Amino acid sequence: MRKWLKAGVLEDGELSVSETGTPQGSVASPLFANVYLHYVFDLWANRWRRREAKGNVIILRYADDIVVGFEHEADARRFWDAMRTRLEEFSLVLHPDKTRLLEFGRNAAGRRKRYGLDRPETFTFLGFIFICGRSRRGAFQLQRKTRGDRMRAKLRQIKEELRRRMHEPIPVQGQWLRQVVRGYFAYHAVPTNSRALGAFRHHVTHLWRRTLRRRSQKDAMTWGRMSRIANAWLPRPRILHPWPNERFAVKHPR
Repeated sequence: MRKWLKAGVLEDGELSVSETGTPQGSVASPLFANVYLHYVFDLWANRWRRREAKGNVIILRYADDIVVGFEHEADARRFWDAMRTRLEEFSLVLHPDKTRLLEFGRNAAGRRKRYGLDRPETFTFLGFIFICGRSRRGAFQLQRKTRGDRMRAKLRQIKEELRRRMHEPIPVQGQWLRQVVRGYFAYHAVPTNSRALGAFRHHVTHLWRRTLRRRSQKDAMTWGRMSRIANAWLPRPRILHPWPNERFAVKHPR
């Protein structure tokens, strides 16, 4: 572990070694962060939930991203203060812009409407925007939508790679794009996110068409022809992951 921490990071041919923290971007960084936060946060938060909470508490952490749900607002405020103090003891601080307390859940919209407030706030977690929505029948529905900045960043990567692959045959480009789109759908194809999936596929098709049109001054790549090429190579958007109630409805022989 000591060798890993002192190895440094090589950027543009220059080696930089930091005296504090873990090298950003190295494989050691998330590993050490998880070990550190397990003892600093996880064990402490579970103990706080058992001893201090008056209502139900849900704790979810992935690396350094944490979402905590509370049944009572008083518990949320007390936990926030206690967590800030706990992290300061281990030389950690909460991000001032990303750490916030918001009203969210099944009764949030009705309660805020009674007080003349706007719709419930949203929050982001693991590349998705979480929204207090409604189903077609009008019941509460937790909706997830792909973050716009994450989608734009992925499209920029595809655009740069398509420029590099500009003069490759269409089947070679199509085979590569099929893998990219399939991999994107494998993560983002969650319920209530079908519109974002369709938008992503449409933008990929548009970028592919622009690349093919630049290969020749005689532009014969109409949108109709491009649609046929895209349908032959790119997967159609469809939901791949089950709803939460189906995922957790497991049965055991006992």
